Amino acid sequence: MITLVVGMQWGDEGKAKVIDLLASSYDYVVRYQGGANAGHTVVVDDKKFIFHLLPSGLMNPSAIVVVGNGVVIDIDQLFDEIQSLENLGFPVRNRVIISDKAHVVMEYHKIIDSLREKASPKKIGTTSRGIGPCYEDKISRRGIRISDIVNLEVNQLAKKIETFAQEKVFLMKNLYNYDYDFNALKLAESCKSKFESLGVEVRNTEILLNREINSGKSVLFEGAQGILLDIDFGTYPYVTSSNASSSGVSTGTGVSLKKVDNVIGIVKSYTTRVGEGPFPTEQDNDIGQEIRNKGGEFGATTGRPRRCGWLDLPLLRYSSIVGGITEIFLTKIDVLSDLDEIKVCTDYSIDGEIFDMPPFMDPQTLYSVKPIYKTFKGWKKKLSDVKKFEDFPKEAIAYIDFIQQSLNVPITYVSVGPERHQTVILK
Repeated sequence: MITLVVGMQWGDEGKAKVIDLLASSYDYVVRYQGGANAGHTVVVDDKKFIFHLLPSGLMNPSAIVVVGNGVVIDIDQLFDEIQSLENLGFPVRNRVIISDKAHVVMEYHKIIDSLREKASPKKIGTTSRGIGPCYEDKISRRGIRISDIVNLEVNQLAKKIETFAQEKVFLMKNLYNYDYDFNALKLAESCKSKFESLGVEVRNTEILLNREINSGKSVLFEGAQGILLDIDFGTYPYVTSSNASSSGVSTGTGVSLKKVDNVIGIVKSYTTRVGEGPFPTEQDNDIGQEIRNKGGEFGATTGRPRRCGWLDLPLLRYSSIVGGITEIFLTKIDVLSDLDEIKVCTDYSIDGEIFDMPPFMDPQTLYSVKPIYKTFKGWKKKLSDVKKFEDFPKEAIAYIDFIQQSLNVPITYVSVGPERHQTVILK
């Protein structure tokens, strides 16, 4: 079985719990895009584990995890993440394989990322982790790859860093008046020594994965962020710098999408987003604050409070089409349990015309839409102990049924809490 798990909103849908729950059924868990700007939180026996670069399937002790070529790697972050997991008693080094083609987030990427955001009159909401500048260098053929760290002598690597970093160092000094103590040799030595100390395996992972799939091995692909943050299909320019939709699997791993058997779309029972950009159903009021507090809606990477609002079906219909979604894992329905009434945006109104999906994904369109809501009666009952679908309150059943009928995609899992066992399986 080859399965892809992808977020259908602006990220933070609860993908880590899904990956953690499903990983025991797969031989490999593969991360295919993004970088340390992602934060995937797994809760096991009341212990919280936060993954930024490593696939969250690592909590399954039998799975081998792969970081694909589409991921940009911050070596310092990777080092800290492995160390923290092993300090908690989870040996991981011998189960991590990294693509030789993955690009490396360098120190200067993070600095220029932060300087740009501070200087920009129109904020994007970047995490300042250097992700965008690293992908820029990848596209302009000025990137440092894991193969460079592994195969080049330190002086060769320093020369390459010196050549590729010149433009960003120039911009720091002359555009942003930032005095960066740039030392290519020091950077090269640090990158090589820290990466070598990890002891993780580096492979041509596209050959590895395709051979393993052809031999009958099962693979679970793990996306970061969500389809609405995709560089091509999201709410550009308020997006991430990689293909966070299903299509990112092919470019991020070298595995054709035709080999994927099913695509599980993760949908939070309401909507959140971090940072700037349009948000048609946002509730910047007491309702939004209540959802934020009850759902613990604060960024796992940055700690920033997430903007909260009602479920947006027009955007989910769009994500379903773009992502090729075959089934839905609905998360955090328990967060809504205390509300007297719950609203769902069913359509958009633009100048009196009704749309079931946004006609354009640009901010100008999405800032101008007027959401049309359907109101549901709240169930006012605790859901965290529900084990079977028929045990849900009838009001919650009506809410779940309406979502899957509106999207014409079956909901096969419903999460009623952060723990693995707090999942109701509907198939």
